[in-house]
Amino acid sequence: MPFFRDEIYPRLVNMLGDPPPIREIRQKLIPMAEGKVLEIGAGSGANFVHYDATRVSKLYALEPNPGMIRLAQTQLHRTHLNIEFLDLPGERIPLEDDIMDTVVSTFTLCTIPGIGEAIQGLRRVLKPDGKLIFFELGRSPDPAVQRWQKRLEPLHRWLFQGLSLTRDIPALLMQGGFQISQIEMGYIAEFPKSSTYCWWGTAT
Repeated sequence: MPFFRDEIYPRLVNMLGDPPPIREIRQKLIPMAEGKVLEIGAGSGANFVHYDATRVSKLYALEPNPGMIRLAQTQLHRTHLNIEFLDLPGERIPLEDDIMDTVVSTFTLCTIPGIGEAIQGLRRVLKPDGKLIFFELGRSPDPAVQRWQKRLEPLHRWLFQGLSLTRDIPALLMQGGFQISQIEMGYIAEFPKSSTYCWWGTAT
């Protein structure tokens, strides 16, 4: 349904995707980005205002949804960043190898199809001494919550364009060759726990 994907879904994410608990974590994480930065799944540009423009030489904003890009472009007046929007041709990130100082992913690895290939793509473009900043939703450690996540996952996949509630993002990153440098985790809201368990931190 292209109309839902390109028109309704971007506005839904823009309306629901940056409540105060999420914004507080963005404010802590995103200023850690430096140098040449790739943000995958830039969405409606919620992270843009949190980058430190004095530390970021250029931001490549990768976003395949045209509706999201239109919303993100409305954020440009709020920042002094040098931003270039990138589309995703096929499954390959349209950047050279070993070129990025920082890669940022917020609520993207929990939705992107082909997660293993996506992680390898991040490793490909990231410099050997670069870092990944992540903030992702996923599988709760609580078995009772996990059961609800499995029940609700089909609805979330449809409503939020592939969102998985049951991925273990840190484990997937380590399987893909990343090392976790620092990590925090927990429910960012008391209800519903099934869609509020997150990890945030950095990896190399």
